Amino acid sequence: MKNMFSEQEAAMPTMAQGSLCTHVITVTSGKGGVGKTNVVVNLAVGLARTGKRVLVLDADLGLGNIDVLLGLVPRYTLEHVLCGSHHLSDIIIQGPAGIQVLPAGSGLPQLTSLTDSQQLVLQSELERVADTVDVLLIDTGAGVSPTVTYFASAAQETIVVISPEPTSLTDAYALIKVLCRQHRERRFKVLVNMVKSQRDATQTFRKIDAAADRFLHINLEYLGYIPFDDYLPMAVLQQKAVTECFPGSPASQAFLQLAKKVAEWPDPQLPKSTMQFLWRQLIHTS
Repeated sequence: MKNMFSEQEAAMPTMAQGSLCTHVITVTSGKGGVGKTNVVVNLAVGLARTGKRVLVLDADLGLGNIDVLLGLVPRYTLEHVLCGSHHLSDIIIQGPAGIQVLPAGSGLPQLTSLTDSQQLVLQSELERVADTVDVLLIDTGAGVSPTVTYFASAAQETIVVISPEPTSLTDAYALIKVLCRQHRERRFKVLVNMVKSQRDATQTFRKIDAAADRFLHINLEYLGYIPFDDYLPMAVLQQKAVTECFPGSPASQAFLQLAKKVAEWPDPQLPKSTMQFLWRQLIHTS
């Protein structure tokens, strides 16, 4: 195994050779239960429908569940890549609308706890697939763990998902505070999920934006909202994206509008846009 890692290190591309067009977007939240993974899945499907090649990385290594949400049964997971028995391309599974999914598995250690050899394997493997996708969507765990904050600080764009619940707002603010003060991040896009109306979404956003402005001296960007929709839990029970099985539902229409907005974001610029930089930022800041 040691020789294999040495060969991979020698063959790794330089920064100039990495993908320059892959848009890396982290979707995160301060607490669980706000529908973050559903946002990732349906945003991915929507982006695919705009013509984007989308790869979803399930970065909740302890409790990854994107494959379960989509009814996918991966034969291999990130754990097989970490042990050196498979390449990243071996574990990619096809999802709805042509999206690709990198399943995390469960019970894996935090990325910042991996050995040097395991970190090297992941960096090299991610670079292998960098040029094959337009968008890398990263679904993190909830909270302020090192892995969550590293993914958020290394990605080009960070979407923070909140809901109207008071605990969602306080935890999301705590996450933004950590990223702002410890990682010097100043730009955050906020998506309000599971609200009854546009008015409720606006009021919810204003609460967290006011706190960020007053105490952190930053302005958050309102990305929009996804309405509360009875079709969404029905889709979850069927283990499908709501945009696939109920495309005419209010949530589906909102997800598609969100995807169109994201697809129109400017092309990524160096250095934060490359997946190579993301991985090196992740494993060398610990």
